[in-house]
Amino acid sequence: MSEQNAKAILERNFLFRDLPDSALDQLSSLASRRTFQKGEIVFSEGDDGDALYGVVSGSVRVSTSNSDGKHIFLNMMEHGDVFGEISVIDGEPRTATAEAAESTSLIVIRRPEFQALLNRESIVAVHLLQILCQRLRWTTDIVHEAMLLPVPGRIAKRILHLAATHGRQTEIGLELRMSQSDLANFLGVSRQIVNQNLQDWRAAGWINLGRSKIIVIDSDALEQVSETDC
Repeated sequence: MSEQNAKAILERNFLFRDLPDSALDQLSSLASRRTFQKGEIVFSEGDDGDALYGVVSGSVRVSTSNSDGKHIFLNMMEHGDVFGEISVIDGEPRTATAEAAESTSLIVIRRPEFQALLNRESIVAVHLLQILCQRLRWTTDIVHEAMLLPVPGRIAKRILHLAATHGRQTEIGLELRMSQSDLANFLGVSRQIVNQNLQDWRAAGWINLGRSKIIVIDSDALEQVSETDC
């Protein structure tokens, strides 16, 4: 793929968007392109962290599994999202599985070339340290939610966050394409509990529901729920 196309993906992602053009140009020059069909595995939990990926088109479902073999949904990567950075940086095995949710085109930057760039461009290395610290804070917030927030608050907060980062603005509200099962797995609660809260919020006029999608109509109302401690 052209360096310009790779740069367009990288510069809109929060990992790299504030880097100077010279650093983005060098990073883009390392990218190749691969296509994955629906259901094809990009990488599996435990695999070597051999590459960094960015979504050109399509989407990638990121999940992990517990000791019982149950899959837990973690995130959905869509156009412009970059993923796989943790293992590429620390060299440890993958902590999750990435699977194409539809026909998907990805940019790929291999670890040896990426590491060489970090060694010669300190501005990129320092930038990534700052971003990873932000990720750590986000993880701390997730743990805080799980320990202190009631289930309705956790559901509302995750919907608002996912809609803000992955949603699409429509005439009636912000549309999040996600099934109730995926949302339940993401939160570690039952689908029945998620459905009960979503139906209550739909009846109140705060959201609308469709096939594998949630449309946020009244974000202020959900925000109030997400801030309720009991």
